[in-house]
Amino acid sequence: MLPTQTNESGLAQLSQRVALLGLLLYVALAPHSVAASTIGVAIATVGWIVHSLTTGSTGLRRSKFDLIILLSVLWTIASSLVSTEPKISIAKLTALWCILLFYLTRAIATRKTGLLLVSVLILSGAAGVFYSAFDLLRGRGVVVESVAATSPLKQVDIQPGDAIWRIAGTRIYSVADIDRLLKSAPANKPITVSIISQGEHVERPGMILTPDEQQSSSPSGLTGNNRTHHFRASGWTRHYETFSELLQIIAQLALGLAFANLRNHGTNKIFKLALLAAAILGVGIAFTAMRTVLLAFVIGASLIAWLSLRGIPKVVFTAALFLVLGFGAVVVWQTRGNNALALGDPSSSLRARVAQVGVSRIMLHPVFGHGMDAMHLHWNEWGFPGSDMLHLHSTPLQLAFDRGIPMLLIWLWLVFAFWWKIRKDTRVASELSDTNWYGVLLGGLGALTGLLASSVVNYNFGDSEVVMMFWWLMGIVNIYKE
Repeated sequence: MLPTQTNESGLAQLSQRVALLGLLLYVALAPHSVAASTIGVAIATVGWIVHSLTTGSTGLRRSKFDLIILLSVLWTIASSLVSTEPKISIAKLTALWCILLFYLTRAIATRKTGLLLVSVLILSGAAGVFYSAFDLLRGRGVVVESVAATSPLKQVDIQPGDAIWRIAGTRIYSVADIDRLLKSAPANKPITVSIISQGEHVERPGMILTPDEQQSSSPSGLTGNNRTHHFRASGWTRHYETFSELLQIIAQLALGLAFANLRNHGTNKIFKLALLAAAILGVGIAFTAMRTVLLAFVIGASLIAWLSLRGIPKVVFTAALFLVLGFGAVVVWQTRGNNALALGDPSSSLRARVAQVGVSRIMLHPVFGHGMDAMHLHWNEWGFPGSDMLHLHSTPLQLAFDRGIPMLLIWLWLVFAFWWKIRKDTRVASELSDTNWYGVLLGGLGALTGLLASSVVNYNFGDSEVVMMFWWLMGIVNIYKE
């Protein structure tokens, strides 16, 4: 942690507080905005740098993972240099900055402030769930009833029954809103239309309006009056995949605190509050209708329950998880396409076909891969179907495809090294008097387990918000023991 000696100068103490404030801003904003949460990280970094210069100590310490992290960075750089599309892949290297969160968190946070950070994160995630419930009740966009033959929206394949909820990134709630935005949009320039079709969110760029079309009284050529309530909740963001992955991590942390207190102190106030928060966050995951993340949540929660609970509480909680799955199944059935529960919907079949093509091409470049995001320019050329997905929807497959099989092995080494270290620390912490820190470790173990389970069929390690949370979480659960 950053030094806290009483003989520190005023600037050193101030910069230490600024660094902690930056991390607090990060966790408060992480479930809602990548841009705003990144500002929090920047503030924390500035505070840490000023403190380091003032005191002559960075607070950084070696970890057991430094070699693996270094190998992953070097292999990623090498893969980008020999990429099929080096300009694209080299530009992607900027995402490596997320690793800073691991070292920054370990340098700044203590067990006491770490518990504060976790608590703020849980509260923020719960706030996002409450907003999601409000958003579902209010409804989104406007359901299209008819499309005129001359409508420019035919360029993006709008069909009756689809719901339009954003035009050029701006939310709309009526046909009048659509017409107003189209009239004020730049003429002859592509506009992106955000659509909800059979519960799936689709971004369709490329709609272009001429000046004559904009002069029409209703340039959209649409009719429709009703909002849709059948969509996948995403809090204050539009990314339901990201929102669900983050909620899964946060829910496990809340469950860890609840189980640790139940085991050591019974049904005290912290247990009740943490369990309530976990229940709210679990409902939030169900609202996203993300089948795999919901199942990943149950897997992680089951693990920490079986490690920490005994007797009747273990049986009761295991039974409660079936209720969570049942509620999630109802949401999926109401929200997504036909046969989504049986994995027979178009989304599932498309994922399967994309994975088959991806696996067949991995051995063409087995050492350094094709290069990060190179597939975006060669999607159909390389035999991939459709045009909306543009990745393999699996972290292990995507790593092997983009950066080669050695990178996949390095990643497996890294995440399982983290998992094993947290598991060992959890055993030790269970015998200590610091119940809440034991809960943080339990929650971290469940969160990493769920994240890995979800990664099999979701490219969650390609999502910057999720990757940032991963490195922050690993920093928190690996705080140096003073």
